[in-house]
Amino acid sequence: MKKSSLYCYFFVVMLTSSCAQKSDKSIVLPDEINFSAKLFVDDLQNPWGMAFLPDGSLLISEKEGKLIHYMNGKKVLINNIPEIYVRGQGGFMDIELHPQYDQNGWIYFSYASSEGEGRGGNTAIMRAKLDGSRLTNHQQLYKGVPNTTRGQHYGSRLEFDREGYLYFSIGDRGNRDENPQDITRDGGKIYRINADGSIPNDNPFLNKSGAKKAIFSYGHRNPQGLTLHPETGKLWEHEHGPRGGDEINIVEKGKNYGWPVITYGINYGGTKITDETSRPGMEQPLYQWTPSIAPSGMTFVSSDKYPDWKGNLLVGSLAFQYLERLELKNNKVVHREKLLDGMGRVRNVRQGPDGYIYVGIEGKGIYRLEPKG
Repeated sequence: MKKSSLYCYFFVVMLTSSCAQKSDKSIVLPDEINFSAKLFVDDLQNPWGMAFLPDGSLLISEKEGKLIHYMNGKKVLINNIPEIYVRGQGGFMDIELHPQYDQNGWIYFSYASSEGEGRGGNTAIMRAKLDGSRLTNHQQLYKGVPNTTRGQHYGSRLEFDREGYLYFSIGDRGNRDENPQDITRDGGKIYRINADGSIPNDNPFLNKSGAKKAIFSYGHRNPQGLTLHPETGKLWEHEHGPRGGDEINIVEKGKNYGWPVITYGINYGGTKITDETSRPGMEQPLYQWTPSIAPSGMTFVSSDKYPDWKGNLLVGSLAFQYLERLELKNNKVVHREKLLDGMGRVRNVRQGPDGYIYVGIEGKGIYRLEPKG
């Protein structure tokens, strides 16, 4: 990407909500904006994951180690959740329903776990069923190793594809020199498993001696966004870079996405990580943000409720506290727009089964974007 395009955002982005009138319950945007943001679930600290059940109710994970069932305007705390290791960026993270949830009742979770050898924790994947106000039938499907007391880069998004495979991410866990480029180690990877935790027989490193058989792609830093393209069915991912170099990638089987051998970012202190931004055999990002926005949560808009946004990508920004809308053409970003500017750290964004966009904001709750008219 040309250097000039990296900075064009600051000149072309529309600051759509900077003059919004704020209240405890709703953000009413100016007349030229075609939606309002209405508080749907209040009083949440870090709504990391959310999943809508067939009855329209909502499961919400709080990073601090809580699972909430929001139904009929009330929040019910769910008991018998797995033991959560809360440290730094780790805690109770994403939620995803099985594609045939209405038939089998399986709910999938990612969380930081201290199970296994060594001090600290690492990312784990579990499935369970909801029985009233408690979880039952717990089955741990994957647990990253080794445990570490480092508090960063758990990754942890979940996504099913159209064939029923479950993808999940584990960040490099703060060990960029050993984990991301080594397929015998967990960390810095996107993984693919069957819904029961078994390994698909066409996973790319299944027959590679010593490799982690669940790995689908590698060379990632800290992926906190996974979503399927509504038309192509391809898996899209975004991940945190260091200082600069946040990325959007289309994830493909067995590919190496370069971290930390190639990156557009630098160390937080301003020193170089590498002189290379490309290398043969390593994938280039579809798009990269410099400066970093600290992306979290990602969804495509396919709903008819937002006709002007259809096909657009929505991404939360933790660092700059807004929701970003990206217009795409031939898998290239052609326009960026700020939404909900200054409302808070956007942790997650999802399109609900009712077609509305739901946005989780730290320290506030979950907002629903309601079109006007």
